[in-house]
Amino acid sequence: MRGKQAPKRKIDPDSRYNSYVIARMINLVMQRGKKSVAQTVVYDAFDIIKKKSGQEPMDVFDRAMANVGPSVEIRPRRVGGANYQVPFPVKGDRQQTLALRWIIKAAKSRKGRPMRERLANEILDAFNEEGAAMKKKNDVHRMAEANRAFAHFAKYG
Repeated sequence: MRGKQAPKRKIDPDSRYNSYVIARMINLVMQRGKKSVAQTVVYDAFDIIKKKSGQEPMDVFDRAMANVGPSVEIRPRRVGGANYQVPFPVKGDRQQTLALRWIIKAAKSRKGRPMRERLANEILDAFNEEGAAMKKKNDVHRMAEANRAFAHFAKYG
């Protein structure tokens, strides 16, 4: 590893749901330091989810995160002058980070609607195991499966 590992910063839970995951989502949605705008977008998206699904938005969000979070990912590993794509299991914190990143990126790539609607629709799609974020997870799993022969190059620990 090069240099020191960056320290983990503590973030406060969000005000409405008292959840660290929602607070991280707000921080990832935020652009140019405008946190109040990001909070409005995320909370409006949760109101839309409540209206569309008729369920508690936190339950829908938690299920969507569980659906999108990958269990394996591939990392390049240099062995004897050749680069191999080696599958690695994904730990909980990284799983959450990837799921949030993929959901937000998929929502941003949708066009023609306000961000709150795009985010709500992407979370609902992830809840129903469809949409761009689920496609990304399936692609990662497919790549890991295809490169399973190189799993013995993985160093755990």
